Amino acid sequence: MAKKKIFNDPVYGLVSFKYEILYDIIDHRYFQRLRRITQLGLTHYVYPGALHTRFHHAIGALHLMTMALQVLSEKGIEISEEEEQGVCLAILLHDVGHGPYSHALEHHIINVHHEDLSLWFMEKLNDEFDGKLSLAIEIFKDNYHKKFLHELVSSQLDMDRMDYLIRDSYYTGVAEGVIGYDRIIKMLNVANGHLVVEEKGVYSIEKFLVARRLMYWQVYLHKTVLSAEQMLIKLLRRVKKLLLENVKVFLPDNVKELLLVDFESVDKELIINRYLDLYAQIDDVDILYLIKQNIDSEDYLLSYMCKSLLERKLFKIYLHSEKPSQELVSKYIDLTENGLKINTLTAKNLILVGQESNQTYNTNKDEIRILQKNGNVLSLSEHSLEFLKLDEVTKYFICFPLKPFS
Repeated sequence: MAKKKIFNDPVYGLVSFKYEILYDIIDHRYFQRLRRITQLGLTHYVYPGALHTRFHHAIGALHLMTMALQVLSEKGIEISEEEEQGVCLAILLHDVGHGPYSHALEHHIINVHHEDLSLWFMEKLNDEFDGKLSLAIEIFKDNYHKKFLHELVSSQLDMDRMDYLIRDSYYTGVAEGVIGYDRIIKMLNVANGHLVVEEKGVYSIEKFLVARRLMYWQVYLHKTVLSAEQMLIKLLRRVKKLLLENVKVFLPDNVKELLLVDFESVDKELIINRYLDLYAQIDDVDILYLIKQNIDSEDYLLSYMCKSLLERKLFKIYLHSEKPSQELVSKYIDLTENGLKINTLTAKNLILVGQESNQTYNTNKDEIRILQKNGNVLSLSEHSLEFLKLDEVTKYFICFPLKPFS
């Protein structure tokens, strides 16, 4: 067993954990890999301090979980030692399936959602740890009868969201993301087997949702961040295309093998048995190596994208409320063709068009529940949501390079 440790977290201060298996998992290579995966992808191109990692976030979410469990226990909610350990393991490993640059490259290296990958990593760890993660897996999958345990891990008010808002706000310096996490946790309770918030905490919940909406458009979907991440996606797609055409590209062998797999035709068992450990070997460092090694590629597009990202010559991006017309796209193709003195096909490949959507709170999913003073439980939308715009917001974007390098 690993010796217990104290972590000095810049957000919460000194934190430690009750169960030794948590430290054994933290020391495992699957988890240590999270030190090399940035929480916010390329957001540091806009907010220079945003260089924290998935490792930081997982430790923080686990700390909030221990706080929540203590509050619930003090309120008389029955939680066994086994259940407490299980839900702590579930939150610790909830993001272990993330790949390089987190959400920026999700589905672009291995076409599987990170939550599915997290579950498969947990199942492999369960074999390695002689079944000690079985309950954690049941909680993670929402198959355990105490539904509030899963809701602490994954819901519209879970320890994951709470930590990333606090932590991302801290590292970006965006004060709008600050929430009263300690008060929210103090207001948690359980009613009818589900996680609820006591009515006197409803204003803290409203602040939490406002903070989340502001953080999405000011940080997570900031237009310059969108531009950088779309460039990275385009770069990786170009690498894959060149590999399929047997064009020489410099990249780590494990990344090359994964990029050449058609995951649409690969079943789950093969991914788990063959590709999951390969995926666990790669992180931000491998992608950065790829970018640095191909600056002087003979392929113009690959070379241009690599140099652009390394030197932060990011594409100009315009946001639109409607999908850009073909006439507008053609205009930017012409500008790029003439400005860079390249052919039309190459110019087309440097124009990036897409869309991003966000919905702050979804009334069609399991809602946040409010426990009234009279003992009744209402959904948040039944209780109070007049202050918040609930409709899904979609923004369309078009990115294009401004000028050639001197």
